[in-house]
Amino acid sequence: MDYIKPAQLVEDVAQAGAYKSKLGLKDILIKGILSGAFLGFATTLAYTATIETNLSIVGALVFPVGFVLILLLGLELVTGNFAMLPLAKLRGQTSITNIGYNFFWAFTGNLLGSLLYGLLFYISATKLGHVTDGPMIDKIISVAEAKTLTYKNLGGEGIIVAMTKAILCNWMVTLGAFMAFVSSSTIGKIAAMWLPVFLFFAHGFEHAVVNMFVIPTAILMGADLSLGDWWLWNQIPVTIGNFIGGFIFTGLALHLVNHKKKTNMDSNTIPTPLRIKGL
Repeated sequence: MDYIKPAQLVEDVAQAGAYKSKLGLKDILIKGILSGAFLGFATTLAYTATIETNLSIVGALVFPVGFVLILLLGLELVTGNFAMLPLAKLRGQTSITNIGYNFFWAFTGNLLGSLLYGLLFYISATKLGHVTDGPMIDKIISVAEAKTLTYKNLGGEGIIVAMTKAILCNWMVTLGAFMAFVSSSTIGKIAAMWLPVFLFFAHGFEHAVVNMFVIPTAILMGADLSLGDWWLWNQIPVTIGNFIGGFIFTGLALHLVNHKKKTNMDSNTIPTPLRIKGL
């Protein structure tokens, strides 16, 4: 059987996190750029499916394609790293400095890749600005405005809502990253990681890297949004929420329940009877 038991799975993830934390700048940036672009591809695929079927659940069903590409190719997605690298630190396999270095450059790479795909998709969808409306353009603009102006209208409470939706999102996204280690077969990995990512997208939760594509692309397409709306009311609180959700609810939680405790005897060994003095 190709099923990997939870304790071994968590240890494998920790080792992968340690490896990721020691990557060089060039590798992190290139892998991060590819990840941002692939999630952009997956997002427009999901929107296409939603538009053509008028069923958002169908869009959620196909969205994990991008996530699968990222995990199978071993690329850098900062939201997944929010659980994997701290887990490596909890197990003494990396340092805070290495984690911070990876987070910063993976985030930067994801942003560059998302912006790159967004620009290319804008050229394709608008015929270089000559088309200003259509189902896909309207969809991207409406989603971006809902991800920013809705929270802005709520004020401080909007920040709390955005962070909460981000926590819930990355709880599932990082679980998907972990589930990629639950099987040694490619089909098993795909099936396992597909489930949590489908859950997050179907609920409309907030993912920092998806938003790096959706919101700036909507601005290019004419959405009534500013860069301040993007960063203050979405990108910053969502990134913080993604970190909390990934680290606490996946990395830390699974570390605690699968942490091997040192004992004086193997739990599977029956202790020999103690000798009683004089007998």
